[in-house]
Amino acid sequence: MSTAPDQYLPPSGRQFEIRHGDQHVVVTEVGATLRHYALAGDEVIDGFGVDEMASGGRGQVLAPWPNRLGDGRYTFEGQAERVPLNEPERTNAIHGLVRWLQWTLVGQTTDTVRLRCVLEPQPAYQWRLALEIEFRLSGTGLRVATTATNLAATRAPFGIGFHPYLTVGTATIDEAVLSVPGRRRLLADEQGLPIGELQVAGTADDFTQPRRIGEAVLDAAFTDLVADDRARAHAVLTDPATGRRVTLWTDAGFRYLMVFTGDTLDPPERRRRAVAVEPMTCPPDALRSGRDLIALEPGGEWRGAWGLDPFPFQGD
Repeated sequence: MSTAPDQYLPPSGRQFEIRHGDQHVVVTEVGATLRHYALAGDEVIDGFGVDEMASGGRGQVLAPWPNRLGDGRYTFEGQAERVPLNEPERTNAIHGLVRWLQWTLVGQTTDTVRLRCVLEPQPAYQWRLALEIEFRLSGTGLRVATTATNLAATRAPFGIGFHPYLTVGTATIDEAVLSVPGRRRLLADEQGLPIGELQVAGTADDFTQPRRIGEAVLDAAFTDLVADDRARAHAVLTDPATGRRVTLWTDAGFRYLMVFTGDTLDPPERRRRAVAVEPMTCPPDALRSGRDLIALEPGGEWRGAWGLDPFPFQGD
């Protein structure tokens, strides 16, 4: 007996749309991925088409670790784990385990969508971890709030990051002006793993004051973030010709910003079209180094938020 084929879905699954005023966001079922964000028709992020898969990590959730894990091996509290290498050219595992999983819709309104995923125990990560993410639009932009809960009987290692590519409509990012609030930059080896750090003041990596990106090539983690009186750090991308801006903010839960100018993306026409500014709770290779790695107690929760503000600064 034959059965009818399942209804066609895009590669990223169901598409969850939210709106507020002139803002429009699309989050996907696969990976709880931020596929699209526009203000009055102007793109805020360089996302991807409904019939495409996310490339270059664009818009994805990076958990239970962000960025790279050297050689795909780590040990946590005496338990040795091994992760498949998905960046084999550098012998790394990269960006965690949830970005290609199906997430469940928890709730949706006109301007809010909440998605949940349970990462089940597996050889790469033996703990049961629940993630719930709320995407909320308001008059100040998009807020992305995460709750992570350890459903295992033992402590679980945890880190998270997000991978939006910011755009202000320039043909390339060379013409755009960038500010990054990190006073220190991590130095990396040829695997892209931290081997030290430096103060950025007086160096070519100092973006603490707005400056034209020009020919700068960045794939670097910044830390020691300058925060405002609300404990928020802000990175800003601006087109000086039009005044278009997008501000990425993080709360105190995110201590690192990875900045990637997209010079190695495929296909080549996507290179340097946008700049990825990635909030991360910990640096690359944190599962091995333990640096700023969160240890969730059984039943314990972690909460954090970041957001995108595409509006001109107040008072402009």
